[in-house]
Amino acid sequence: QVQLVESGGGVVPAGGSQRLSCAASGMILSVFTSSDKAWYAQAPGKQRELVAQISSDGIIHYADSVKGRFAISKDNTRRRLYLQMNSLKPEDTAVYYCNFASRSYRTDYWGQGTQVAVSS
Repeated sequence: QVQLVESGGGVVPAGGSQRLSCAASGMILSVFTSSDKAWYAQAPGKQRELVAQISSDGIIHYADSVKGRFAISKDNTRRRLYLQMNSLKPEDTAVYYCNFASRSYRTDYWGQGTQVAVSS
């Protein structure tokens, strides 16, 4: 059974940094490597929005609001996805979710979310 488990959330002061991690347990390597991987954020009262994505062939995309501050990366060996968040702002406060979607295997997995709260 595949599970995505996020960690690394918490309360951080404005201007600080936080690193989120998403561990894909029970996922075979071929599904991991074939997946487009992404981080989404859902702020209170708002829709879930794409923050950063790394495609299966390594193309990276960031939302305009986080360009230059956030960095997405992955570790195939450890089956992990990361989001390094720097220069955090109060408006970055949200529940952050990781998502792995593989067109080859027709799979779409979501984590349970991790809360990030940026204090002003």
